[in-house]
Amino acid sequence: MTSPPIPDLDRVSAIIAEVAQAAIMPYFQRLRAQDIREKTGPTDLVTAADEEAERMLTPLLAALVPGSVVVGEEAVSADLRVLDRIHGEEPVWIIDPVDGTINFAAGKPAFAVIVAYVAGGRTLAGWIHDPVTGRTAQGAVGQGAWLDGRRIHFDEPVPLPRMVGALSTRFCSDERRDRLEDRAPGLGGIAYLSSAAQEYLRMLEGSSHFSLYHRLMPWDHAAGVLLLAEAGGWSATDNGVPYSPTVMSGTLINARDRESWTLLKEYLLG
Repeated sequence: MTSPPIPDLDRVSAIIAEVAQAAIMPYFQRLRAQDIREKTGPTDLVTAADEEAERMLTPLLAALVPGSVVVGEEAVSADLRVLDRIHGEEPVWIIDPVDGTINFAAGKPAFAVIVAYVAGGRTLAGWIHDPVTGRTAQGAVGQGAWLDGRRIHFDEPVPLPRMVGALSTRFCSDERRDRLEDRAPGLGGIAYLSSAAQEYLRMLEGSSHFSLYHRLMPWDHAAGVLLLAEAGGWSATDNGVPYSPTVMSGTLINARDRESWTLLKEYLLG
């Protein structure tokens, strides 16, 4: 199967930034009670900004690549069958309109928009945009990863006691949670932000060295993993399977190189 053309990265970044300013930022720190509702529980929220941003991004992105389809987090929440599009032959845009909705709903500036462009189960391009700071990370297979116009190349590995990263204990077994909590003090520090987008941005900017997750929805990770890989990083599940948007179970470990991934896996998970 021939890969579809990769859309212009800067054009997509501009669309995301424009939608964020029009549909997300007017609600930031101005949400009313009726603008927030629970999906599956008090830690799974959706706001008017999530819904409006996804509604605006969907036709704009689909128009860039004729025949492409869209998988948005909120569309999947309304109809799980939408997720099946990832396995189809058409190019797929995967959208997380507001990653870090809990932070956004609380008025905290730790959220971002994530967009990935996928075909044949492979991520071809990805974008992460922080509407508060204006930072944008973008990249494509074979084209590198870029943060605010600067190409990202990871530095030399650091030893485990100096590694700082995001270590989530949500969505895992009690046994795994206990082990992670026992091992965490041996690392350089934990900076869990309740936003995968912000945690990927921290890795790209160099202030973080790893991240670990147990809930693998493609809108959270497809773009970030692609960007890390283009910067020299390594991402795989705990059983060693390289990440792809169709992998939705297991524990995902992201590191700045393959050797660090192996050290983290053995230290944290055994």
